[in-house]
Amino acid sequence: MSDRTEDFDFHLPETLIAQEPARPREAARLLDVPAHGPLADRHVSDLPGLLKAGDLLVANDTAVIRAQLHALRGEAHIGITLDRILPDTSWHVLVRNARRLKVGDTLTFTGSPHTATVLAREEGGGAVLRFSAEGSAFDTFLQDVGALALPPYIHRPHGPTAQDTRDYATIFEHHKGAVAAPTAGLHFTPALLEAVDATGADRCTLTLHVGAGTFLPVRENDISKHHMHAERGIITPETAARINAARKAGGRIIAVGTTSLRLLESAADENGIVHPFDDVTSIFIRPGYRFRAVDMLMTNFHLPRSTLFMLVCAFAGEERMRAAYAHAIQTGYRFYSYGDACLLRCASPIESHRTGESA
Repeated sequence: MSDRTEDFDFHLPETLIAQEPARPREAARLLDVPAHGPLADRHVSDLPGLLKAGDLLVANDTAVIRAQLHALRGEAHIGITLDRILPDTSWHVLVRNARRLKVGDTLTFTGSPHTATVLAREEGGGAVLRFSAEGSAFDTFLQDVGALALPPYIHRPHGPTAQDTRDYATIFEHHKGAVAAPTAGLHFTPALLEAVDATGADRCTLTLHVGAGTFLPVRENDISKHHMHAERGIITPETAARINAARKAGGRIIAVGTTSLRLLESAADENGIVHPFDDVTSIFIRPGYRFRAVDMLMTNFHLPRSTLFMLVCAFAGEERMRAAYAHAIQTGYRFYSYGDACLLRCASPIESHRTGESA
């Protein structure tokens, strides 16, 4: 079991970093990674054929906000990325040029009458801000002055485009609050969902508001010293009951994306029972983690040395995932947010939760 960040490194040609999604979305490639046996090259449109009646797809219904802001403190330019709203309605943010801020400063925004007050500063560029707008007025404020916080590997020299606004949104989106899209959900279309429903598989949603910390690199070489940023998650009692009922009946729980998986694992007890959840989670899943709630994972291809590549190695096995990524690179799969996907099986499912073999 690896515990060094450098052990999760790999070379990715820049030409394989997707700059826009497949069109139509379900035309993206899907690398089918069984627990044993050969890898299979498929397309996302083939997903329904890999499901069976009683399976339950769990997707993230968060909606991306315009989280990138440019503020002024006097003449100084301050770059702000919203991270998450706090219980008192202030915002935790990540700040560029944070050294220029002090508690009590007032920030202004070109083209808007609204301001923000610095309530706290943190080491590493974090801060807490109180905006003068709240609720629907804050939503309007973001529409007026905010921009999508696209990942830095999606090259947009002049900023996100109107097409990005459409492309960087999932069919599941409902609850506003994410800085980054839950990208596995970007592959789904109405036609694909109809095909999933026709298999007898069921589906539901939960909410994990993906924070700005998702873009931060792992700076420690000893991965046990890395601390995840907290993110707000919600699993309703009704959703928890559906998940537990599906598993009890022998269905497989299939997480659409690492965000769904992280919240399911945060809400599951030692026996794999998923409980209602309305809290923040900073769960860090790395090799050695014992999975409790998820049988299969559909996810995009992740950055080298990232916590998400560590997560998929924990889920499907380090050797298996290194082989899968090597195959994906050799055969030209497209990587990252706008890229292709893979379908993984848990390398060590909990037998008490299973009534049959994983496909």
